[in-house]
Amino acid sequence: MLQPRSVKYLRFFATAVGVMAGLAACPALAVPFSFSTGDPDGKIATAALPAGGGLIETQTADDFILSSQTSIDHASFTGLLINGAGISDINQVAVDIFRVFPNDSDTGRTPNVPTRLNSPADAVFAGRDAAAGTLNFSVNLINNSFTANNSVLYGGIHPLPNPNTGGDGAVTGMEVQFDISFTTALNLAADHYFFAPEVGLNTGEFLWLSAPKPIVPPGNPFVPDLQSWIRDANLSPDWLRIGTDIVGGSPAPTFNAAFSISGDATGTGTGSIPEPSTLLLFSLGAAGMNVAAKRKKSQRRQK
Repeated sequence: MLQPRSVKYLRFFATAVGVMAGLAACPALAVPFSFSTGDPDGKIATAALPAGGGLIETQTADDFILSSQTSIDHASFTGLLINGAGISDINQVAVDIFRVFPNDSDTGRTPNVPTRLNSPADAVFAGRDAAAGTLNFSVNLINNSFTANNSVLYGGIHPLPNPNTGGDGAVTGMEVQFDISFTTALNLAADHYFFAPEVGLNTGEFLWLSAPKPIVPPGNPFVPDLQSWIRDANLSPDWLRIGTDIVGGSPAPTFNAAFSISGDATGTGTGSIPEPSTLLLFSLGAAGMNVAAKRKKSQRRQK
């Protein structure tokens, strides 16, 4: 027959099992996540426009890495409004997420660009846009006049054999930052992705500003940090490297783009809290060791 003290220990053990089993059935604990490439460096500005108003879609994309399942609910990006565009001319904002080629891509076709290695995929993996009500945005004026030393403007993208134009030259415009709230969060598994915003205007053009490469504070460096890419509807589904393929040179420059994302990370990636199942095993082990230790202590007293 069990002694009263043993019954007490077993009850404690059973209670620990019940509590931790309940936790194990819950989702993994979330931790805050944020990433930024840092502030604009003024080296280049590149077109990022949806189709409309007689213009074809032009996309610029830059990469980021998630080390665990992450729910992204906020983002920001910084660029220029040029050719007479003002904040009141903004009529659409969208954000697309691409995985890295060859995901979501036709690998059987012959590309019309120098390489697809480390490019964004052919097809969008996930997307949100203001027109569909899946994001809200606000626009902050940073500088009435900001100059980027080079640019890739609408119409400045060309397939093989002549993608290298050197860029379209310096450009000056109104520097603005877009703050995005995703009404439907982007729930993304641990993977390597590209972030691609677009801004529609009644008049003028939006250019996304570059950020330092390699990333420096207040940005968050990561490896491998791929360079930014660009395409338009005529080049799609292929992409060109903004620095290596379009600007060129020896050595060719490479660029990031100015953006940030934030939300909550879950799972067991870097910096995350252990999942409840891990806590369960730890607690059971600790409870068992506690029972054993108290039994040995009681036996010594009885001798």
